[in-house]
Amino acid sequence: MPDDLEMHPQRRAWVWAAITLAVLVVVLLVVASLAPFDWEPDPSPEPADGPWPYITVFLLVFGDAVIAVLPGETTLNTAATMAAQGRLELGWVMVAGALGAVIGDSTLYWIARLFRPRVQHQLDAALANDKVAKAMEVIGSTAGALLVLGRYVPGMRFVVNASLGLAGHPYPDFLRWSAVGGVLWSIYICTVAYAVGTVLADTPIAAIAVSAVASSVAVAVLFFILYRRLRRREPSAAGE
Repeated sequence: MPDDLEMHPQRRAWVWAAITLAVLVVVLLVVASLAPFDWEPDPSPEPADGPWPYITVFLLVFGDAVIAVLPGETTLNTAATMAAQGRLELGWVMVAGALGAVIGDSTLYWIARLFRPRVQHQLDAALANDKVAKAMEVIGSTAGALLVLGRYVPGMRFVVNASLGLAGHPYPDFLRWSAVGGVLWSIYICTVAYAVGTVLADTPIAAIAVSAVASSVAVAVLFFILYRRLRRREPSAAGE
């Protein structure tokens, strides 16, 4: 009986993770089915045949989560811009990006958890980055916030996933918040890139660059707001 009671929290965590994943799958499928929203892509280019473009998107985003040197955001920006030109399906690009992000997160988590010595040195180097340290200070120490918001800071995805793996953070909770962050991130990046690619349909290279800047500026504004709020709380906390 005690063993059964001890298992309840773990089972409950897995149930919540499964519910979250199911809801996110439905959300992603709904968003993918509505793509390309109200915009009309250029019908002149021939669409790509077969699944290989989407498999490539998945692999590059997956690799970015694990190695942190591959161009995850650039891949999604490029693929979504191609979708704006009618060469790819935006919905499938979103799905490939979300799957790559979530599976890549989990892969790094387990690598860090099972092979600590190989990851610790890279983690220490990443934590020495001032931008990463400041971003972690702004976001806080909650695993959910780190997994969802930390995805938008270069280098921080690696730090968060590896740190939680090294610490042995409960995997069901990790998976749940990683899925939330990965799905929202893919939808956000692809939507911005598709919108810019529609406006700048004649200059796809410029569209990729502008979409990258636009998405980064929006994230920077969010972090600036969070940072201002954090600074305002510090005097009151010190007064207490």
